Amino acid sequence: MSSPPKPNTSTPSSTTTNTTTTTNDPSPHPTQTPPRAAQFQKGTLSLTHLSPSPITQFKNWYNTASSEKVPVPETVTLSTASLPSGRVSARMVYLKEVDSHGRFIFYSNWDTSQKAADVNSNPYAALTFWWRELERQVRVEGRFERLSDEESQVYFDSRIRGSRIGAWASRQSSVLEGGGREQLDRWVKEVESRFEGEEQIPVPGFWGGGRVVPDMIEFWQGRESRLHDRFRYTRKEGEGEGWKVERLSP
Repeated sequence: MSSPPKPNTSTPSSTTTNTTTTTNDPSPHPTQTPPRAAQFQKGTLSLTHLSPSPITQFKNWYNTASSEKVPVPETVTLSTASLPSGRVSARMVYLKEVDSHGRFIFYSNWDTSQKAADVNSNPYAALTFWWRELERQVRVEGRFERLSDEESQVYFDSRIRGSRIGAWASRQSSVLEGGGREQLDRWVKEVESRFEGEEQIPVPGFWGGGRVVPDMIEFWQGRESRLHDRFRYTRKEGEGEGWKVERLSP
């Protein structure tokens, strides 16, 4: 931002005529130069770099993100949309597994949360991974499915006790009374009392695993001048489990 004009500190004489200074420059910051966007220069991506399977390609990129010490590489944005309004909501979750069928699995509340309401009306979801240190992005789109209680129990048993109690106690996304944590603390105490002395805690019926069954996966490598490398895998219709790979314009 340009500096404000300095006041006139001279003493006017008796013959001075009052004048008004005007300017024809409509710009509020005529001398300000906008900052240039950062350039992506860490890698390239071509068809010869890619695996025929997007699941193998994802695992390769994920393993690279882990070995290159990308912080919490399993962090992913989960986007859902409610019908009939079409209103979209998004939040960060943790990817817990890509299973043997290539499905992307995470865990959450499926009763009171916004995502639960969304997938009840529209069983499709999208995931977006962003690994800044590698200048890489992966997008996943597909049908949403719930895991069974039996499948969810296996993961639930691996959580620390406090997290299992919390899953039972929290009415995720519900408004808490008074703006404090007192009501939440009461819920936690009630659940602790319920399972006092019990190490084996059942998974709540309203909580558990969800998975995105992909029908599209895109791999994005940042390039200079915003001319990024993008490749999209889509399932081939009527041809089993094959995938079609296409380069997209940036």
